[in-house]
Amino acid sequence: MLDILVGGFYGDEGKGKVASYLAVKDKPAMAVRTGSINAGHTAVYNGKEYKLRSVPSAFISPNTRLIIPPGALIKREVLFKEIEETGTRNRISIDSHTAVITDAEAAEEKNNAHLSNEVGSTKQGVGAAESKRILRSLKLAKDYHELSSFITNVPDEVIKCAEDGGKIQVEGSQGHLLSLYHGTYPYVTSRNTTSSGILSDVGIGPKYVANIIVIFKAFITRVGSGPLEGELSPTEVEELGYSEFGTVTGRQRRVALFDSKLAKEVVRINSANQVAITKIDTVFNGAKGVRDYSKLPQEARVWIEDVEQQIGVPITLLGTGPEAEDMIDRRAQLLK
Repeated sequence: MLDILVGGFYGDEGKGKVASYLAVKDKPAMAVRTGSINAGHTAVYNGKEYKLRSVPSAFISPNTRLIIPPGALIKREVLFKEIEETGTRNRISIDSHTAVITDAEAAEEKNNAHLSNEVGSTKQGVGAAESKRILRSLKLAKDYHELSSFITNVPDEVIKCAEDGGKIQVEGSQGHLLSLYHGTYPYVTSRNTTSSGILSDVGIGPKYVANIIVIFKAFITRVGSGPLEGELSPTEVEELGYSEFGTVTGRQRRVALFDSKLAKEVVRINSANQVAITKIDTVFNGAKGVRDYSKLPQEARVWIEDVEQQIGVPITLLGTGPEAEDMIDRRAQLLK
């Protein structure tokens, strides 16, 4: 059965961390990553940091098969670089219908004033490639000889794995509020980033889904233009110690405090039955590296339980540091 990981706000919530932790803990048979190269996921394992734009963060589980589905978009040089960095050449499979971005699409976005200056695009060519795909002029993975050894029928493989009882992790990208259909349009990405969109990218129906885990950060960040209710000033961000920079663009992230009302709506629309919250250690002193809920500072536990009550869904995973295993796992206690 499938566990879907969904970004809760504007991306940058720590999906790579949660995906890598669950890979170590659950050892899924298969891990699927949706989205494209405009979303960077960071996995830290055994002290080594990996910044990934195509390879699933679950690669740190050595026996997990790694899948790029038909709804994703890849860039060949980015993919090959990550395959070499992660040593996963023999574990990667790509659907024949996965779309391929070229330098031409990146150039189009850089020359598009609306995308570059107003929307705040990452200028990776993803939106331009998606538009060409809709017009049926973009080439797919099956059209490139150098990808031929990776090609498979992903929906068929995923369904077979699920029907054989295999555990499958599906790693979404960006966040709910960047969804083309449900986000702060036009300041959004070029695809549907909700659980329904992620499942559509994989190419299968909902009957195989076991869990939908929405991932939030203990504060809100977004990169680029667009509304951010309750946005803090740069001085406030610095004083709180919440300064962050984008994995792909290197741009400084804008910051606001956690919004439980907004989180509840995101949980509702995505049909989430679990929530993960990362960066607990950034907000609460004494939380760094803690892996036992009872050892968290009391103020952190009070805050978590208040959020849990407001959103109406169990908070099963709490990130307390950059390492994959810096995680408090409450699933055994809360999912009985």
